[in-house]
Amino acid sequence: MNNMNLYFELMQTPVFTMDDGCKYYDKIESARSAVKRLVKQGSVVRIRNNMYTCISGETGVPIANRFQIASCITPTSYVSHHTAMEYYGVADQVYYDVYVSSETKFQTFDFYGYTYQCIMAKCKQGIETVKYSGGVKVTNKERTLVDCLKDIDKISGLEETMANVQGLHNLQEKKILQYLEEYNNQFLYQKMGFLLWNIRKQLGLSDTFFEVCLGRIGKSKRYLTKDANDVVYDKVWRIVAPKNIAHIKNGEGI
Repeated sequence: MNNMNLYFELMQTPVFTMDDGCKYYDKIESARSAVKRLVKQGSVVRIRNNMYTCISGETGVPIANRFQIASCITPTSYVSHHTAMEYYGVADQVYYDVYVSSETKFQTFDFYGYTYQCIMAKCKQGIETVKYSGGVKVTNKERTLVDCLKDIDKISGLEETMANVQGLHNLQEKKILQYLEEYNNQFLYQKMGFLLWNIRKQLGLSDTFFEVCLGRIGKSKRYLTKDANDVVYDKVWRIVAPKNIAHIKNGEGI
């Protein structure tokens, strides 16, 4: 098989490995040589260890998008957090950090302007393989919501997270409760109840949902974010939060 034919075959797989190249050759050495020639020509680019993608002859940029790349980094990797919000089109801006959940750790790496960051997966539910997407694996909207609220301080911050959440509509509360149950985190129940109450109709959440959350918050008083200065206390959810958060009503000053 000549280089051009191999290039067109490999284009059918947005992210490929050397094993994919071996399908077209009897010997692995021949496949490696052929892929290396395509890399040297600029027709293929190496993403990271044994991960490659073709370069489009029309646009001069990689065939694989960031969601496809994130889904192939490890056997268990998938798009999550605010990168999943981007995938669903509800993020209010483009982020250059790509958040990837995985059961096995990988080192942060950069590729074509994006930084791929590993988040160790602690929940195995709510991951979807999207049909006709070129291999994208992504948390569903309900799991994405839960993850974003769980990791507010670690990832995108309160304001960005809530701006993204405002783009969600009509979620399945049964799924949200399943993921909350798997995480089994009192503080997460507090954050869910406190931050989502005022947009419950938009999200399709019933009073029963909040009753369940309220029953799981325990007796601890917690700060919503680490760096809050001008704060108020919400007696219902036992949350100390920034005063300027629009979701707070009838707060009691600290």
